[in-house]
Amino acid sequence: MARKHPDWKPDLLRMHREEIGLTLEDTGEKLREIAERHGFKIAANFQTIWGHEKGSVFPGPHYRRAYCRLYRRNEAQLGFRKALPGEDAPVESVPAPASAERKLPDQSDAVRKALSSIHEGTGDVDSEALLNRVVNAWNSTAGASTDGPPMILVGGYAGSGKSEFAKFLGRLTGWPILDKDSLTRPLVDQLLVSLGGEAHDRSSKLYLEKVRPLEYRCLMEAAWDNLDCGIPVILDAPFIKEFSQADWMQRLQNRCRSKRVSLATIWVECDIESMREYIEFRGAARDAWKMEAWEEYAAGLNVEFRPQGPHFVVDNRLGAAVALVDEARDVLSGGGL
Repeated sequence: MARKHPDWKPDLLRMHREEIGLTLEDTGEKLREIAERHGFKIAANFQTIWGHEKGSVFPGPHYRRAYCRLYRRNEAQLGFRKALPGEDAPVESVPAPASAERKLPDQSDAVRKALSSIHEGTGDVDSEALLNRVVNAWNSTAGASTDGPPMILVGGYAGSGKSEFAKFLGRLTGWPILDKDSLTRPLVDQLLVSLGGEAHDRSSKLYLEKVRPLEYRCLMEAAWDNLDCGIPVILDAPFIKEFSQADWMQRLQNRCRSKRVSLATIWVECDIESMREYIEFRGAARDAWKMEAWEEYAAGLNVEFRPQGPHFVVDNRLGAAVALVDEARDVLSGGGL
């Protein structure tokens, strides 16, 4: 059964388009330019855009992100959804830009705005210090720091946006990203088959007890190989089991302290409906079992989950944090109308 979008106001798309003087064809061309910069998968033909504006077709994730970049508004302001607390609400009009006098967005402000979605999950962490560390690395001025190399763990449920956020941190800082799936998936698929299982299984006892521990062991050993050489790392993995175990987190903190490694644990928060949309959209084979038994899978998700010990939280409910990342990336690449 198709999911409803009760807060959708499709007429706002047409209003924004007409107020900056774009035709449907112009809009499609600019959306395709944005898609090329960001790696979005959209055709952006005028029939589809017209369908979005009439309200007959609800835009998918990549279309919504592209529209946000084109009109420089968030999803709530474009009428796709209701605003989150503290988020800018829908606007009734947008002034047409004066191309000759248009002021380019400040890159540092855009970066800091994107990073502002990080906030303290516990009282013993400092989000401003982490933000400054990332910005300093982006400015290539962090070399004088007396701290050891940072290890940043970015965790979250499937479809939460953790990989998007990890990649954004990697682009800003130049720090290597160790993605669990990229590092281990081909071996994991073959190992499962050799043990009599299914290549894309991620829920059976065989996977959870025999294979999953090896995945995370490979990930952590690759991280330590880099850290031992003084190279920062960003780890991208769900970390559900690990973050829930106080003893595992304490051992990691102890090892980091002994090696003078600066540890930051980040949990990417997201709502269940948005996670479902992104899982469905990416269509990965490893997610097939989630979609086939969605109600059972969703019942096992705890949207209030937080890691044990010191940690940060990124609020990506309704894709809000990823939208800010898109905005910063667009500003840094010189994108615009």
